[in-house]
Amino acid sequence: MANSGNVKNRIQDVGSKAVDKAKDATSYAAQTAGEYATTAKDKADDAVSAVGDSAKSLAETIRDKGPQEGFLGSATSKVADSIESGGRYLQEEGLSGMVDDLGTLIKRNPVPAFFIGLGIGCLLGMATQRMSHG
Repeated sequence: MANSGNVKNRIQDVGSKAVDKAKDATSYAAQTAGEYATTAKDKADDAVSAVGDSAKSLAETIRDKGPQEGFLGSATSKVADSIESGGRYLQEEGLSGMVDDLGTLIKRNPVPAFFIGLGIGCLLGMATQRMSHG
């Protein structure tokens, strides 16, 4: 019987080591996934910031090259201000800020958000259907 106790201890030891290895592998996978997610978020934020910077540059170009006086000058200035404001928003908020703002907007206006989402879904469905038949 002493032999069966020894076998049982070995099985428990092997099982314990297997559980420890599985925990280590899971921990490593979670850590690696977290690092990839952080890197992807950082790249997305960098891309959004670059778009914001480009928008601000476009606003400057519109101001420099567009009419300066009269009705067209006023319109040019308003367009440039809007583009610059959008660019500044993109740079300051980044992707995560945009997602938070979108969530807040949806919470404040759930019914219109639902119908907008439904409309976008229908448009995407029709476009996909046309591409598959085209």
